Amino acid sequence: MGGYGSGRSYHLSSKDTTSDYRSIDVRYFKKQGLLKPNQSYSLSWSRNGKPTGSIYVQAHLYGVSLKYKARVNGDDWADRNDLILIDWTGTNFGGERPWFICPASGCGKRVAKLYGGRAMFACRHCLDLAYESQRESDLYRAIRHVDKLREKLGWEPGFLNGRGWTKPKGMHQKTFDKLLWEYDKYHGKTNSQLIKEFNLRRV
Repeated sequence: MGGYGSGRSYHLSSKDTTSDYRSIDVRYFKKQGLLKPNQSYSLSWSRNGKPTGSIYVQAHLYGVSLKYKARVNGDDWADRNDLILIDWTGTNFGGERPWFICPASGCGKRVAKLYGGRAMFACRHCLDLAYESQRESDLYRAIRHVDKLREKLGWEPGFLNGRGWTKPKGMHQKTFDKLLWEYDKYHGKTNSQLIKEFNLRRV
């Protein structure tokens, strides 16, 4: 038996989500060595195997320039060349972590990701974006958590499937006991939310 609710259920919301927009992640830039000054490269996005956009990036000493085309309210496409400043902060292990500085007027927040809006790249707060998980109902959030635990335990997906009892090979008993405790806890929450959302009665 497959998992209950293979689709998604959301609270009503007028907000777009972060998954609706193209994004750039400064952590990815660092990991790939793309923040070193005086280098240039292009980045592209695709969805379901089809290209959805691209930008040209040039790295500088204090940030990166993003060159791309954008249009607002159906106007003609216009070239943009935005400078995104980068700030570095120390880590607990002696290294440095980079942050994009949101270029939107009046913002200047340090963020890991910027999202491509209609006219410019900016942080999710300036674009008023919600995370995908924020639009899930309590029921489907609980189901997703239960399925993640089932995956860790090596069980078949779907909270309606039976509870396993055998410890996966190579897993420590303490870890297994903890996962079982979490599973029983969140499985109970799932049942409670299911009863609440569909006005069911306990038998």
